Amino acid sequence: MSPLISLPDLAWTVGLVAFAVLGFGLNIAGLLGWVERKQSAVAQDRVGANRASVFGFTVLGLFHPIADALKTMTKEDFAPPFALRPWHGLAPALSLGFSMLALAALPFGDAIEFAGRAWRLQPLPLSGGIVFVLATLAIGVHGVVMAGYASNSNYALLGGLRGAAQMVSYEVSMLTSLAALLFIYGTLDLADAVRWQAASGWWGIFLQPLGFILFLTAGAAETKRAPFDVPEGEAEIVGYFIEYSGMKFVMFMMTDFMETIVVAGLCTTLFLGGWHLPGLSALPQPWVGLAQVAVFCAKTCAVIFLLMQIRWTLPRFRFDQLLHLGWKNLLPLSLANAFVTLWVVYFLQA
Repeated sequence: MSPLISLPDLAWTVGLVAFAVLGFGLNIAGLLGWVERKQSAVAQDRVGANRASVFGFTVLGLFHPIADALKTMTKEDFAPPFALRPWHGLAPALSLGFSMLALAALPFGDAIEFAGRAWRLQPLPLSGGIVFVLATLAIGVHGVVMAGYASNSNYALLGGLRGAAQMVSYEVSMLTSLAALLFIYGTLDLADAVRWQAASGWWGIFLQPLGFILFLTAGAAETKRAPFDVPEGEAEIVGYFIEYSGMKFVMFMMTDFMETIVVAGLCTTLFLGGWHLPGLSALPQPWVGLAQVAVFCAKTCAVIFLLMQIRWTLPRFRFDQLLHLGWKNLLPLSLANAFVTLWVVYFLQA
């Protein structure tokens, strides 16, 4: 009986998943803590991220992520006396784990020819890749509610309910904003969506500019970062992980950063042509594959920079304003956009 997958293919898949989750995801997420400090400092015309140093050298504050990691690893892992301990510990792992898993479905590049065979650059090639990514992001809602409930704190529970209401409402808007674009592509496969854009020469942002704005807005709210950080606004209200400390607290913070990377990766894949760049295919194999990965990562980082810029530009929404924006503005616009696109494509193909 032959194995379902050969050993080289298994090793290649494991290596790609490790690169997507550990090499790209975790490293970028760790760096985003420094980006938040430095980008906010530049936006506010002040010096920021300049305390941590090695032999007097601060290197633009790049030692701060290392200092943060050492500090959190030595902090006490505290849990409330009456907390539901198994669920209290599972909640951050659930949120972070599934947000990391979503990265493995993103197409970092097309297949390349090497050593007489084709090697794909998408860690998990799934025919319904967009469904997989959105489903794994949706599981993060369970971690938010579980954290609030397991903490045995009324304030944390209210924060968890706020977070669940926000994430569910904007998940609906985010999926609806993609409906028109996916109807044009005719596929749920993320790699096929990039190939469609490369073959036609039209990126999704030119076909669906309104869909791009709606998706980016809903995606920013899904990450629970400012100005949509109502579930965890420490300065004014009590968040759902108020009863967490040490590494568990950092896991929730890393979840927000990881979700930001996933949303930026989806935006790159569906609206910005993914790995595609005019003239890139003229490069020899396998260098074209490395260039595709570099282009995808650069586009994703550019979207992350835009999301961070929004974070330090707009004030925080009130909770009623946040839900009003999602249900009464984004969702109707997304539905109207999908309806108009459906009829336009239908009449063009008739």
